[in-house]
Amino acid sequence: MHRRALVALAISLAAGTARAESPAVVVEGFHNTLLEIMRNAPRLGVRGRYDRLAPVMAQVFDLVTMTRIAVGPPWTGFTAADQAGLTEAFTRWSIATYAARFDGFAGETFATQGVQATPNGDQLVRTTLNRTAGQEPVVLSYLLRNGRVVDVYLTGTISELASRRSEFAGLIREGGAPRLLAELQRRIATLLG
Repeated sequence: MHRRALVALAISLAAGTARAESPAVVVEGFHNTLLEIMRNAPRLGVRGRYDRLAPVMAQVFDLVTMTRIAVGPPWTGFTAADQAGLTEAFTRWSIATYAARFDGFAGETFATQGVQATPNGDQLVRTTLNRTAGQEPVVLSYLLRNGRVVDVYLTGTISELASRRSEFAGLIREGGAPRLLAELQRRIATLLG
């Protein structure tokens, strides 16, 4: 096994066991994976980054719950086959989005700012992505439920899933689950080339 593959495996395993330890460790393990991928982005290409991210995101993110939240109330009216197809497509699209966004490295770092318990028992891990050349840091907050990420907040307040729900509602009105599935598949193909 190559050294980088061993590092990726170690990070992946650490992310899996971190859920039992603390929400901050879960997020920091994910960030370490992102930094490793960013440092090797040109060599990996978008498909290589996708392949490295897929097992880590499957452990760190509760993509089944995230799909259900992003779809919203129509979810309960979909068949089990539609729900499974949408979950698979949403998962692939989420991973492809990260693989496309984190496509290079210019000295960025992540810093954990704190962990806050929510009234329902979830944990909010506040972090920053520190950029170089005098650019403002990007505030990213991760909402964890039962040790896994169920939402990401940009600038600390903009819910990724609330944005997706708004966007998906129009697609569902146009043609139900098949229309949303087709759009997610189109986006995956675009991101992965």
